[in-house]
Amino acid sequence: MASTSPSLRSAVSFPFPTAAGARAHAGSAQPVVSPKLLSSPFRAAPTNAVPRRLLLPASAGVWDFRPGGAGGAAAASLAVRRGMQLFRQGDVAGSLAEFDRAIELDERQKQYLWQRGLSLYYLDRFKEGAEQFRLDVAANPNDTEESIWCFLCEAQLYGVEEARKRFLEVGLDSRPVMREAYALFKDGGDPEKLSSNFSSSSDGEIFYSSLYTGLYYESQKDAESAKPHIVAACRSPYGSRSGDYMASLALVHCQCRNWTLE
Repeated sequence: MASTSPSLRSAVSFPFPTAAGARAHAGSAQPVVSPKLLSSPFRAAPTNAVPRRLLLPASAGVWDFRPGGAGGAAAASLAVRRGMQLFRQGDVAGSLAEFDRAIELDERQKQYLWQRGLSLYYLDRFKEGAEQFRLDVAANPNDTEESIWCFLCEAQLYGVEEARKRFLEVGLDSRPVMREAYALFKDGGDPEKLSSNFSSSSDGEIFYSSLYTGLYYESQKDAESAKPHIVAACRSPYGSRSGDYMASLALVHCQCRNWTLE
């Protein structure tokens, strides 16, 4: 995913750490992830490259030179941080409110707020979610995951075939697991190969292959096949200890679907 501020953006995806340590449907009443699901302490994995989701998503006014603008950008940055924390805690509606507040404080935030798109997905606001991800890809045309999440939103709106016709093409991802995931969502195929091809890889690749295998099944409206893969992502070393925002997303996904991790 892309970072919010241009000063933090990258044209290519960061590699995953190589070692561990680094939706019942959502409706108007938002779920709160149980303490049991979030009981494992997050520890950053030792790695020379930092996953983009571990980067702070906003820069407090470093690119705002209007009178009084720096204060607005700083407040917007704080709102994004609050939104991310609320999402990690399972308060999806609360996270969206903070992301929307960030945009009110600094409208330039919107084209980088991939976190907002994820919250919209779990609130079943798929049209707005797709719009958010399309804005993000326009700002960062090399983000594989935002392209996939746009597809996930549009598959819910229009069906898989139409969503595939609208698929956003992006640059080549540096991560093998995400290159393979991108090809799967874009062209179709056997999702089990994505999971099995990385079953003996690094902890990060195991997590992401499991997560996106499950999400692919979800785009096909096959919850029964999606569940074991996303649960496996949550229970993986990377899913339980990395601190990656997407590890929190996997937990939120299970909570929103009333899936237990046992």
